[in-house]
Amino acid sequence: MYLGDAEVFRTSTAEPTTNGIVWTYIKEMSQYNALWKERQTLIFDLGNLISDVYTGSFNATLTAVFSQRGTTIRTADMILPISARKSASNASSAFIVPSDNAEIAYQFPSNAARAIVSVSACGQSTEEFWWSNVFSPDTESFVNTVGELYGYSPFREIQLYIDGVLAGVIWPFPIIFTGGVAPGFWRPIVGIDAFDLRQPEIDISPFLPLLTDGREHSFEIKIVGLETQANGTARLSDSVGSYWVVTGNIFLYLEEDAPYSKTDQSQKEPKIISPTPQFTITRFLTKDEKGVNDTLSYSVVAERTLSVTSTQFTWHQSLKYSNSGLLNQKGLSQANHQLTSGNILAAKIGVNGTTDDLTFEYPLFVNTTYGITDAELTIEAHMDRGLDIAATGVTGISTYTLTSGPLQLHTRQWGSAFYHSVTGGGSTSAGDTTDVFESIAEQSYHRTVRAINGSVVSDTDVRPQTPSFQAIQGILSSSGRDSVRSIIGRGPGGEN
Repeated sequence: MYLGDAEVFRTSTAEPTTNGIVWTYIKEMSQYNALWKERQTLIFDLGNLISDVYTGSFNATLTAVFSQRGTTIRTADMILPISARKSASNASSAFIVPSDNAEIAYQFPSNAARAIVSVSACGQSTEEFWWSNVFSPDTESFVNTVGELYGYSPFREIQLYIDGVLAGVIWPFPIIFTGGVAPGFWRPIVGIDAFDLRQPEIDISPFLPLLTDGREHSFEIKIVGLETQANGTARLSDSVGSYWVVTGNIFLYLEEDAPYSKTDQSQKEPKIISPTPQFTITRFLTKDEKGVNDTLSYSVVAERTLSVTSTQFTWHQSLKYSNSGLLNQKGLSQANHQLTSGNILAAKIGVNGTTDDLTFEYPLFVNTTYGITDAELTIEAHMDRGLDIAATGVTGISTYTLTSGPLQLHTRQWGSAFYHSVTGGGSTSAGDTTDVFESIAEQSYHRTVRAINGSVVSDTDVRPQTPSFQAIQGILSSSGRDSVRSIIGRGPGGEN
């Protein structure tokens, strides 16, 4: 969803059923007050493909509720989009990376006192399951059984550049949309954040003495992975596969007494400490007794720190990442263990200084095994994943924590799913998924839900279910498909 050229809400659809689906999502939008106060072109773009295979259509109703009740929470005075700016053509303004150059230039007002960039970025097509990708030299290891694998390693980094200088990075959360890995996981429970993708933030306030000099400055978002070198090590790649959907917003807080334009030239550029990120990788390909590729194992361990400091602000990141992957049975079975964690500190220096501290952790385990014959195909999958955030508070309403103050968040999903399709016939999908959500913000909230084969079998929230959930019973059936890749976007076969 866009207000003008600024993306304010990225969502997705629920897993379809033969009985139809209904879902509702409520989102706080006060962080975009600066946009709501002006006349806007509102664009809600929720794509849908209708063909002889995909036959479902949907209706969307968008309702906005405005309140005049006062609040003490300050929101940004100005919001500048980092986008393709296509609202004048009634089109969504997302960059498609790497084919687009996701860059834009702005002249900041001289009284900008705080500046924060939020980034919306998620992979699609060959990048949707980036966390399961292999190193590019290994993409044809099992071409005769599962086809070409996707490359650039299972590591991704989102980079923000200001005037060509690295200002901050994001190590993304591994979003899994409904239908991903195996369809049976996602009825009616959806993947973590799939209905509201968080927008991680980079505090660029240390750059304000430079950005308020009355000149235009460029802002660019890049997506990179890893490429191997001749000596067996890895470095950041110049690009990734196709494709990522990318936008950003610059939130500006204005003050009358923020005369950064009068700062001495020698003090305008912040001090940046950005050591080369460290990567440790392994790659092992084994063959069977006939000399045919049988097993591929690979791993990545990464660490990065980055600090940006001016006379009034400091921004520090400390990030860690690991992923170990194994493909066996000639590529028909794959498992990935991944853990991303980090600590981010944004501080205003001085007598009235403030400190915002945030830590996060994204554990992920996914195992899929494909069974393929001329008569049928099967998918057996297991999943265990989570999202943990601890934050002391942020300026305004965070697009990442989705709160305006301290937060303790723990959410976890785990389960198993099975899919069976008969060539030229029907298919069945089954799944058992448990979701735990625990949040401590202004109030505490806890909920545990378990769904089996499309029906909620236990729920600690005793409020009544909607009729659409009550109507879904038993193992769900639909028309069959002839390849794994046409079902979930990866694995053996072609895309229908």
